[in-house]
Amino acid sequence: MGEDSLKPGRYNPTPAFWHMVAFLSILLLALWIRPIPLEADATLQGYLQIVTGLLAFVFSAVTLVRFQGTQDRISLILGSGFLLSGSVLVASSLFFFQLPSSEPVLKLHWAPVALWLGRMILALLLVVALLVEKFLPRSRHPKGEIAGALFTVVLFTYLITAAVRKLPTEMSPHQFAFIPSPQQLLPAIIFLVALIWYRRRLSYNASAFDRSVYAASWLNFAAQLAASQSAKLMDAPFVLAQSLSVIGYAVALGGALLDNARLFEQVRHLAVSDPLTGLANYRRFLDVLENETERTNRSGRPFALLLLDLDGLKKINDTHGHLVGSRAICRVADTLRVNCRAIDTAARYGGDEFALVLPDTEQEEAERVAQRIHTVMTQDRELPTLSASIGISVYRGEGERIERLISEADEHLYAEKAKRNRRLASPIQPQRRRTTRSGPA
Repeated sequence: MGEDSLKPGRYNPTPAFWHMVAFLSILLLALWIRPIPLEADATLQGYLQIVTGLLAFVFSAVTLVRFQGTQDRISLILGSGFLLSGSVLVASSLFFFQLPSSEPVLKLHWAPVALWLGRMILALLLVVALLVEKFLPRSRHPKGEIAGALFTVVLFTYLITAAVRKLPTEMSPHQFAFIPSPQQLLPAIIFLVALIWYRRRLSYNASAFDRSVYAASWLNFAAQLAASQSAKLMDAPFVLAQSLSVIGYAVALGGALLDNARLFEQVRHLAVSDPLTGLANYRRFLDVLENETERTNRSGRPFALLLLDLDGLKKINDTHGHLVGSRAICRVADTLRVNCRAIDTAARYGGDEFALVLPDTEQEEAERVAQRIHTVMTQDRELPTLSASIGISVYRGEGERIERLISEADEHLYAEKAKRNRRLASPIQPQRRRTTRSGPA
């Protein structure tokens, strides 16, 4: 028995453990930088408020666009709420620029109030959004729910602000305590609830948008921990809290943009692909033909078009069911996908009709591709056995229209299908005649 087997089991830290370590590190960092002297700058604070508000506005626009594509009501609630939060931040920033210069302390007194108010709105908003999703998973009145959620957030924020309506003093009454600004822990608690709840959401919905909102919640909770170490106006812990807050907004915006880019790519893919097989659809097929004809007209290099028709799909549906028929269509699509080059385009442009566009291909090469497709389908051991008729046409830059190219391949396809039907019917015709003659007896 080895020495490793005698050792007790090693402790594997969980993600919650590392979160606790990170939060404690930020709290200790804020405590460590508390004595660093900083000169209060109302103008700088105003610019920070404006930048944060603009990030909130952009995030709101991006999430509202995301809602149009996904109908995810959390996107709608967060988009509306970030619009409200951004409005509060931008409005509060005006105090840092418009108040007379003879009242600099009064300007600075608004800094922790604005930060605290914006954090309360965002924290309550996250919790309300998660509550709506949990208890009203499906509703026909999303606009009413959003209005109710925003009203609830505004009401709670007003009530809490009214409870602390007096501006804070320049120095904290608990300047030398371990937590000089305990009021900053109230948004922190709400952010922690939202953080834990959103962590559970990530177990079944881990899009870039959800991960970025989770990260933003994490950073805002960390910002409140840092703000709780602020002993006087605009000191080092307060600046750290502001920095973490701005980073949180930027992370949320970046994640939303990445997720929207992914959604737009999915929409673009769905617009040009067949939903059953994943091949190009009829629209994409025509676009490829148009591009290839233009390229051939310029370069003189031909391309081939293969039209493929699955034999006996109706019989497969009637005998085995439509699920097996759909599976047969997917098997043909897989065959085309595997047996074409990266520059080729395989498309499904009808129920059992497929096409393969082969750039830089002459007639002989196209016939070899068609023969290879026939061979692969014949060797496929999955039942029912599939077969297909294939028509070929080659475009060499004669100025023909696309319709003529497709029509030529279609004629060859049906000529091959008719030849195949005659070959299959000839062995059973004598048996049918004998059965007919023996019927009256």
